[in-house]
Amino acid sequence: MSLPKAYILIFLVLIVDQLSKIYVKTNFALGDEVVIFDWFRIHFIENEGMAWGTKIPGQYGKLILTVFRIFAVFGIAYWLSDAIKKRHSTYLVVAIALIFAGAAGNILDSVFYGVIFDDSHGNLATIFSPQPYGTWFHGLVVDMFYFPIWKGTLPSWFPIWGGEQVSFFNAIFNVADMAISTGVGILLVFNRRAFPKH
Repeated sequence: MSLPKAYILIFLVLIVDQLSKIYVKTNFALGDEVVIFDWFRIHFIENEGMAWGTKIPGQYGKLILTVFRIFAVFGIAYWLSDAIKKRHSTYLVVAIALIFAGAAGNILDSVFYGVIFDDSHGNLATIFSPQPYGTWFHGLVVDMFYFPIWKGTLPSWFPIWGGEQVSFFNAIFNVADMAISTGVGILLVFNRRAFPKH
């Protein structure tokens, strides 16, 4: 795959990611949910930007996470450029491009959303608000896709969680997260094609 094609893929993922986030942010109050199917919902949440809502504790935790992600994206960009120059497998180039696009999409939230949106608690956010909810590098990542495919009680004989109420799949995520997961999935499932032995 050529560099221009990789750029197009990255651009398309970023556009879909940001348009979906802006739509949800400006049309849903925090916690609002629309049921598409029993097993698929649009449920608006925000988080510090780590998987499963995890955050780095302390006053500078969010800033540290955002700066780390920016450095990581530069590393991924170098990996992408190097893979294309060395004419590596299309599987590898597509996977890296998707991971790059996903990481960049969530960085945009972290860097800019705190200064261009107002608060979403109990009301719809407005874009380019004169009263933003945060500061540079302290924006919250917008998540919305929720797939509660199965809810129930596990049998008592089940190890560790036996007898507990569980929900599968409980994560709420966005387009950027899907791009990262797809890229990693390609590397795992098509490992031999992504990294052929010469």
